[in-house]
Amino acid sequence: MNITICKLTPELAEDYVRFFDTTPHWYDSDKNKCYCVPYCNDDYEVIKSLVTSEEGKRNYAIQCVKGGNLQGYLAYCDNKIAGWCNANTKSDCLKCYGWTRCLGSIPTEESTIGIKVKSVFCFVIAPEMRRKGIATLLLEHVCQDAVQDGFDFVEAYPEKIFINECEDYMGPVELYRKSGFSVYYETEQKFVMRKPVKII
Repeated sequence: MNITICKLTPELAEDYVRFFDTTPHWYDSDKNKCYCVPYCNDDYEVIKSLVTSEEGKRNYAIQCVKGGNLQGYLAYCDNKIAGWCNANTKSDCLKCYGWTRCLGSIPTEESTIGIKVKSVFCFVIAPEMRRKGIATLLLEHVCQDAVQDGFDFVEAYPEKIFINECEDYMGPVELYRKSGFSVYYETEQKFVMRKPVKII
């Protein structure tokens, strides 16, 4: 199996939305495809009127990819997308819908003291490609690029109790532990896991 990890670029916008068009990624995805728009680095209050329909979300996702507001990595297997990981600068995403709805109780003070954090928000792996290590490869690539891009930490927000890939799109705790992450903080339902990546 030949897996290639590619950073999401404007040139890959159409590949990206086609992946979401055809890939089940959460329990209601046949009726409500997210295109990962809830975790783009735009202010949700500004954009919510644009994403009320599936077509609106799809078009907005293309706009976000081309504008650099939706960031992450695609895993290709034999020229077909096998997986996606949304990874963006934490301080840029504090007003996005996903943060305000799901992650609002997580500390954010590091941005005020100059600590740069890359956040891993979600994974989508094609059903036939699950359990093949693709999420691990994507996460490793996030961490490698975070080093080169001058981040201090990579951070993730898994549920304490993992149910399945559709419910727990942020990935299981063990995915992060085996990649060198440890618990930094916890809420009632989630762990905040961090890995230091800054070169000293």
